[in-house]
Amino acid sequence: MAGGIFLSIGNLATQYALAFVGLSVTEVITASITVIIGTTLNYFLDDKINKAEILFPGVGCFLIAVCLGSAVHASNAADNEAKFSGFSNEYKTGEWAADVYVSKETHLNIGSSTTQKAKSGSADFLIELENRRAIKVLGKSTVIGLAITFFAGICFSLFSPAFNLATNDQWHTLKDGVPHLTVYTAFFYFSISCFLLAIILNVGFLYHPVLNLPRSSIRAYLTDWNGRGWAFLAGLLCGLGNGLQFMGGEAAGYAAADAVQALPLVSTFWGIVLFGDYRRSSRRTYILLAAMLFMFIVAVAVLMASSGLRK
Repeated sequence: MAGGIFLSIGNLATQYALAFVGLSVTEVITASITVIIGTTLNYFLDDKINKAEILFPGVGCFLIAVCLGSAVHASNAADNEAKFSGFSNEYKTGEWAADVYVSKETHLNIGSSTTQKAKSGSADFLIELENRRAIKVLGKSTVIGLAITFFAGICFSLFSPAFNLATNDQWHTLKDGVPHLTVYTAFFYFSISCFLLAIILNVGFLYHPVLNLPRSSIRAYLTDWNGRGWAFLAGLLCGLGNGLQFMGGEAAGYAAADAVQALPLVSTFWGIVLFGDYRRSSRRTYILLAAMLFMFIVAVAVLMASSGLRK
């Protein structure tokens, strides 16, 4: 059940990190931290069944990917600031409001008889995106986003070792003769604790929001189903992925099963191709982004090659 608690907190922190840091960098950093901490813990919990000479160089590659991800975020933040160089000091101080967006968009569209859709990556596009967001991030410090991202990664890094302990009892907490939990039984309790904590946290943040979000209520939540289908789909996919990860961990070692952290490769495709992340960014940002993804691909491949066989 502790594993479900860590996962639930990590998922919630990720939702805030996505607004600050973006889909690609958030997933790479959280996944890399998960491997750096979680894989190391699982290696020793699994009685070193994975090949250390292959596993730990892979962990080192993930560490490099984390550093590159932080550099990508900082570089992209500098690019965004440069895009707003023609605006007033309101961006730099973070004092944004809806009427400011409208006035600036009107100013930028003077002489145009029709309203044109802002190009991805432009200052107009970033302003429109900020208008649609519940979490306002323009003008905020990059440290806030990275801190939330690192916190989410630490939470994610602990749920797999906790599940490992539940199924294999390496700390010998069970009495002699008591059978260990099967993967399926442990996964049931894991899911229950994750679900219950998610309800508690989300209801709490409805009435006591953070980061200057508007206060809401359960009634408003139940009457607003906009985008709720995507949320249900995300939950189903997350549960399926976790279940398969735990089954693979029981067979080949939980350290190698962390190869499921290849998910940022898919999320990066979504972020760049579909959501327009890093459009019109600097060459430096593109080079750092490519280096981060390359290092992440190498790390995942090395991690998979380190798999062993549980006796």
